Amino acid sequence: MLKQYAYKFQLRPNSHQAKQMAQFAGCNRLVWNKALGLQKERVEKKEKIYKYIELAGMLVEWKKDKQTKFLADTHSQTYQQTLKNLDRALREAFNKKSPKKFPVFKKKGLKDSFKYPQGFKVEQNNSRIFLPKIGWLRYRNSRTVEGDIKNVDVSKNCDKWYVSIQVEIEVKDRKHKSQSMIGIDVGITKLATLSNGETVEPLNSFRKYEKRLAFLQRGLSRKQKFSNNWKKHKKKISRLHFKIANARKDFLHKTTDKIGKNYAVVVMEDLKVSNMSRSASGTIENKGKNVKAKSGLNKSILDQGWFEFRRQLEYKLKWRGGHLELVDPKHTSRKCSECGHIESGNRPSQSKFECKNCGYSENADVNAAKNILAAGLAVFACGGYDIGQPMKQEPAMSRVQDSACA
Repeated sequence: MLKQYAYKFQLRPNSHQAKQMAQFAGCNRLVWNKALGLQKERVEKKEKIYKYIELAGMLVEWKKDKQTKFLADTHSQTYQQTLKNLDRALREAFNKKSPKKFPVFKKKGLKDSFKYPQGFKVEQNNSRIFLPKIGWLRYRNSRTVEGDIKNVDVSKNCDKWYVSIQVEIEVKDRKHKSQSMIGIDVGITKLATLSNGETVEPLNSFRKYEKRLAFLQRGLSRKQKFSNNWKKHKKKISRLHFKIANARKDFLHKTTDKIGKNYAVVVMEDLKVSNMSRSASGTIENKGKNVKAKSGLNKSILDQGWFEFRRQLEYKLKWRGGHLELVDPKHTSRKCSECGHIESGNRPSQSKFECKNCGYSENADVNAAKNILAAGLAVFACGGYDIGQPMKQEPAMSRVQDSACA
């Protein structure tokens, strides 16, 4: 199995190097926006979009142009990587089977980054890294980088620069230490409810700092836009958002680590989080219903990080020789886990489940988790993953099967 991993460290550049990196990020943003503008024109005219090779040829002309000749000051391979990323984003947008959103123009100060596919050097003993056309930079060396280094990604967040070192490690197919299987139901009041009755309390990092964030945003609205005080205040908001995101990510990593170590197979619902958290405001002609309540629900769903929870579980289970199975979420909350009776009246409240057929009573989330586990068992009964054997790695995307085959 080829294990891909990334080590992220904070860079410690001097003022000149920080200025250079800001210039590199700006130039790559310009190349992205310029190339995307050309591609959008082709799409609007219903013409075939440019290939990567054609855009790379145009890049040479852009460097010679008087208005954009400053592009020659930045390492050319970062531009090539930017154009490759745009080409991949466009192919994913036009993919008929699983289309993604069409790429958008990049704004200054938002997700500034650039990537080196080669030419860099890493000296771990001296805690420094060499970036072409920038030179040697110090970084906060918190752990040892292991594996074959493939590329480095430089990014900026809250006025601090970070480097992400991507590596590949060849490991043998592993057999999970455990042979147990569990069903998990994700929710709002409980981040995760396991079919054995265990629960994971949510962190609610955004809710914790929501009032502080609202206070800072009100202060920003009273300041003159783009003034020095406005910029200082905006940095405070960015730092708070960064703190909230880091707390959520740390909590999810600890939670998924614990589950991944204890269970060989995890079964979850194949929830479309982007659809579930879509705004209900509607349009001017057709206004939405229960907009305020839906907005609060969307905020809670995104605060929990359901998709990130599932993503982390998937790759951590694969690393340990386990497996994540996704099943159809239909009727999991209305179905009785004892007799199989399906009725909306089985759930008289948000937290209570009482079967109208057999009288079975249980916590609603635990009952749903048991139904999810049963659906996963039905998939394996049709010829799925064998818990007793080492896991042979599949592509990154998990299999989604219909549990009705049982």
